[in-house]
Amino acid sequence: MDRRKSLKAIAVGTLSAGILLDACKTDNKKEAAKSAEASGEFTLDRAVEEQEREKEITSKTFFTPHEMATITVLADIIIPKDEVSGSASDAKVPDFIEYIVKDKPENQIPMRGGLRWLDVQCLKRFNKSFVDGTEKERMAMVDEIAWPNKAKPDMAQGVAFFNLMRDLTASGFYTSEIGVKDLGYAGNTPNKWNGVPDEVLKQYGLAYTEKEMKECAKY
Repeated sequence: MDRRKSLKAIAVGTLSAGILLDACKTDNKKEAAKSAEASGEFTLDRAVEEQEREKEITSKTFFTPHEMATITVLADIIIPKDEVSGSASDAKVPDFIEYIVKDKPENQIPMRGGLRWLDVQCLKRFNKSFVDGTEKERMAMVDEIAWPNKAKPDMAQGVAFFNLMRDLTASGFYTSEIGVKDLGYAGNTPNKWNGVPDEVLKQYGLAYTEKEMKECAKY
Protein backbone atom coordinates (compact mmCIF):
# COMPACT_ATOMS: atom_id res chain seq x y z
CA MET A 1 0.00 0.00 0.00
CA ASP A 2 1.52 3.36 -1.02
CA ARG A 3 1.72 6.42 1.20
CA ARG A 4 -1.39 8.13 -0.19
CA LYS A 5 -3.51 4.96 0.14
CA SER A 6 -2.30 4.48 3.71
CA LEU A 7 -3.22 8.03 4.63
CA LYS A 8 -6.57 7.69 2.90
CA ALA A 9 -7.34 4.54 4.87
CA ILE A 10 -6.61 6.43 8.08
CA ALA A 11 -8.71 9.38 7.02
CA VAL A 12 -11.70 7.32 5.95
CA GLY A 13 -11.74 5.65 9.34
CA THR A 14 -11.62 8.90 11.30
CA LEU A 15 -13.06 11.62 9.09
CA SER A 16 -16.59 12.68 9.82
CA ALA A 17 -18.62 15.34 8.05
CA GLY A 18 -21.60 17.39 9.12
CA ILE A 19 -24.16 19.43 7.24
CA LEU A 20 -25.03 22.90 8.44
CA LEU A 21 -28.51 24.11 7.46
CA ASP A 22 -29.61 27.72 7.61
CA ALA A 23 -33.19 27.98 6.40
CA CYS A 24 -34.28 31.07 8.35
CA LYS A 25 -32.05 33.85 7.02
CA THR A 26 -33.66 37.09 5.95
CA ASP A 27 -32.82 38.58 2.56
CA ASN A 28 -30.52 41.08 4.30
CA LYS A 29 -28.63 38.26 5.99
CA LYS A 30 -28.31 36.42 2.70
CA GLU A 31 -26.88 39.53 1.05
CA ALA A 32 -24.45 39.97 3.93
CA ALA A 33 -23.41 36.34 3.64
CA LYS A 34 -22.79 36.72 -0.10
CA SER A 35 -20.70 39.82 0.55
CA ALA A 36 -18.68 38.03 3.24
CA GLU A 37 -18.17 35.02 1.00
CA ALA A 38 -16.94 37.20 -1.83
CA SER A 39 -14.40 38.78 0.50
CA GLY A 40 -13.21 35.39 1.74
CA GLU A 41 -14.65 35.76 5.24
CA PHE A 42 -16.15 32.87 7.19
CA THR A 43 -19.92 33.09 6.60
CA LEU A 44 -21.49 30.77 9.18
CA ASP A 45 -23.16 32.35 12.20
CA ARG A 46 -21.06 31.79 15.31
CA ALA A 47 -21.05 32.87 18.94
CA VAL A 48 -19.27 36.10 19.84
CA GLU A 49 -16.70 34.11 21.82
CA GLU A 50 -15.91 32.00 18.74
CA GLN A 51 -15.50 35.07 16.58
CA GLU A 52 -13.18 36.67 19.12
CA ARG A 53 -11.15 33.46 19.36
CA GLU A 54 -10.85 33.35 15.55
CA LYS A 55 -9.60 36.92 15.42
CA GLU A 56 -7.10 36.24 18.19
CA ILE A 57 -5.67 33.20 16.39
CA THR A 58 -5.46 34.76 12.95
CA SER A 59 -3.92 38.00 14.26
CA LYS A 60 -0.73 36.20 15.29
CA THR A 61 2.02 34.41 13.40
CA PHE A 62 3.86 31.53 15.06
CA PHE A 63 6.19 29.90 12.54
CA THR A 64 9.07 31.78 10.95
CA PRO A 65 9.31 31.91 7.13
CA HIS A 66 12.08 29.26 7.27
CA GLU A 67 9.95 26.98 9.45
CA MET A 68 6.98 27.38 7.11
CA ALA A 69 9.18 26.54 4.14
CA THR A 70 10.34 23.38 5.91
CA ILE A 71 6.76 22.43 6.83
CA THR A 72 5.72 22.91 3.20
CA VAL A 73 8.48 20.61 1.91
CA LEU A 74 7.69 17.95 4.51
CA ALA A 75 3.93 18.12 3.88
CA ASP A 76 4.46 17.61 0.15
CA ILE A 77 6.73 14.65 0.83
CA ILE A 78 3.97 13.10 2.95
CA ILE A 79 1.20 13.86 0.43
CA PRO A 80 2.66 14.68 -2.98
CA LYS A 81 0.73 15.79 -6.02
CA ASP A 82 -0.34 12.95 -8.28
CA GLU A 83 -2.81 12.14 -11.05
CA VAL A 84 -5.65 12.00 -8.52
CA SER A 85 -5.30 15.32 -6.74
CA GLY A 86 -3.02 18.14 -5.69
CA SER A 87 -0.36 18.06 -3.02
CA ALA A 88 -0.61 18.95 0.66
CA SER A 89 0.58 22.48 -0.05
CA ASP A 90 -2.01 22.81 -2.84
CA ALA A 91 -4.60 22.06 -0.13
CA LYS A 92 -3.02 24.78 2.09
CA VAL A 93 -1.93 22.27 4.72
CA PRO A 94 0.94 24.53 5.95
CA ASP A 95 -1.63 27.24 6.73
CA PHE A 96 -3.73 24.64 8.55
CA ILE A 97 -0.74 23.60 10.67
CA GLU A 98 0.05 27.24 11.46
CA TYR A 99 -3.55 27.67 12.65
CA ILE A 100 -3.60 24.44 14.67
CA VAL A 101 -0.48 25.20 16.71
CA LYS A 102 -1.97 28.55 17.69
CA ASP A 103 -5.32 26.99 18.53
CA LYS A 104 -3.65 24.10 20.38
CA PRO A 105 -0.46 25.55 21.92
CA GLU A 106 0.60 22.15 23.26
CA ASN A 107 1.77 21.42 19.69
CA GLN A 108 4.07 24.43 19.50
CA ILE A 109 7.11 23.06 21.34
CA PRO A 110 6.97 19.60 19.65
CA MET A 111 6.68 21.21 16.21
CA ARG A 112 9.33 23.91 16.68
CA GLY A 113 11.66 21.52 18.47
CA GLY A 114 11.19 18.90 15.76
CA LEU A 115 11.91 21.37 12.97
CA ARG A 116 15.05 22.49 14.79
CA TRP A 117 16.11 18.87 15.35
CA LEU A 118 15.66 18.17 11.64
CA ASP A 119 17.84 21.09 10.61
CA VAL A 120 20.56 20.17 13.10
CA GLN A 121 20.69 16.62 11.74
CA CYS A 122 20.91 17.87 8.16
CA LEU A 123 23.59 20.42 9.04
CA LYS A 124 25.68 17.64 10.59
CA ARG A 125 25.24 15.34 7.61
CA PHE A 126 25.03 17.64 4.60
CA ASN A 127 26.24 21.00 5.93
CA LYS A 128 22.90 22.57 4.99
CA SER A 129 19.40 22.85 6.40
CA PHE A 130 16.67 20.38 5.44
CA VAL A 131 14.88 22.78 3.11
CA ASP A 132 18.16 23.67 1.35
CA GLY A 133 19.09 20.03 0.74
CA THR A 134 18.67 18.12 -2.48
CA GLU A 135 15.70 15.83 -2.94
CA LYS A 136 17.97 12.83 -2.37
CA GLU A 137 19.33 14.30 0.87
CA ARG A 138 15.86 15.18 2.13
CA MET A 139 14.52 11.71 1.44
CA ALA A 140 17.53 10.09 3.08
CA MET A 141 16.73 12.04 6.24
CA VAL A 142 12.98 11.34 6.07
CA ASP A 143 13.54 7.62 5.57
CA GLU A 144 15.31 7.49 8.93
CA ILE A 145 12.35 8.91 10.86
CA ALA A 146 9.26 7.96 8.82
CA TRP A 147 9.19 4.29 9.83
CA PRO A 148 9.04 3.97 13.64
CA ASN A 149 9.65 0.21 13.69
CA LYS A 150 12.81 0.57 11.61
CA ALA A 151 14.21 3.76 13.14
CA LYS A 152 17.36 3.72 15.24
CA PRO A 153 17.04 4.61 18.95
CA ASP A 154 18.90 7.90 18.49
CA MET A 155 16.24 8.94 15.96
CA ALA A 156 13.44 8.81 18.57
CA GLN A 157 12.93 12.58 18.70
CA GLY A 158 12.77 12.76 14.93
CA VAL A 159 10.30 9.88 14.80
CA ALA A 160 8.00 11.61 17.32
CA PHE A 161 8.18 14.84 15.33
CA PHE A 162 7.50 13.15 12.01
CA ASN A 163 4.54 11.25 13.47
CA LEU A 164 3.02 14.55 14.59
CA MET A 165 3.80 16.17 11.25
CA ARG A 166 2.19 13.26 9.40
CA ASP A 167 -0.93 13.40 11.59
CA LEU A 168 -1.35 17.14 11.09
CA THR A 169 -0.73 16.86 7.35
CA ALA A 170 -3.32 14.11 6.91
CA SER A 171 -5.83 16.00 9.07
CA GLY A 172 -5.33 19.21 7.12
CA PHE A 173 -5.40 17.56 3.71
CA TYR A 174 -8.43 15.32 4.21
CA THR A 175 -10.54 18.11 5.67
CA SER A 176 -9.79 20.40 2.71
CA GLU A 177 -11.80 20.62 -0.49
CA ILE A 178 -9.02 18.86 -2.40
CA GLY A 179 -8.80 16.09 0.18
CA VAL A 180 -12.54 15.49 0.34
CA LYS A 181 -12.61 15.12 -3.44
CA ASP A 182 -9.61 12.79 -3.22
CA LEU A 183 -11.62 10.56 -0.86
CA GLY A 184 -14.53 10.56 -3.29
CA TYR A 185 -16.89 11.73 -0.57
CA ALA A 186 -20.16 12.86 -2.18
CA GLY A 187 -22.08 13.90 0.93
CA ASN A 188 -25.79 13.27 1.31
CA THR A 189 -27.16 12.44 -2.12
CA PRO A 190 -30.56 10.97 -3.05
CA ASN A 191 -30.67 7.25 -3.69
CA LYS A 192 -32.07 5.72 -6.85
CA TRP A 193 -34.21 2.62 -6.44
CA ASN A 194 -34.70 0.52 -9.52
CA GLY A 195 -36.99 -1.93 -7.91
CA VAL A 196 -36.54 -5.37 -6.41
CA PRO A 197 -33.70 -7.28 -8.12
CA ASP A 198 -34.80 -9.73 -10.81
CA GLU A 199 -33.36 -12.73 -8.98
CA VAL A 200 -35.45 -11.94 -5.91
CA LEU A 201 -38.61 -11.54 -7.94
CA LYS A 202 -38.00 -14.90 -9.65
CA GLN A 203 -37.39 -16.56 -6.28
CA TYR A 204 -40.89 -15.61 -5.15
CA GLY A 205 -42.60 -16.02 -8.52
CA LEU A 206 -43.31 -12.34 -8.89
CA ALA A 207 -42.85 -9.81 -11.65
CA TYR A 208 -43.48 -6.15 -12.29
CA THR A 209 -46.19 -5.12 -14.71
CA GLU A 210 -45.21 -2.99 -17.67
CA LYS A 211 -46.85 0.01 -16.03
CA GLU A 212 -44.97 -0.52 -12.76
CA MET A 213 -41.68 -0.82 -14.60
CA LYS A 214 -42.35 2.37 -16.51
CA GLU A 215 -43.71 4.53 -13.72
CA CYS A 216 -42.23 3.19 -10.49
CA ALA A 217 -39.16 1.03 -10.86
CA LYS A 218 -36.92 2.67 -13.47
CA TYR A 219 -35.08 5.97 -13.65
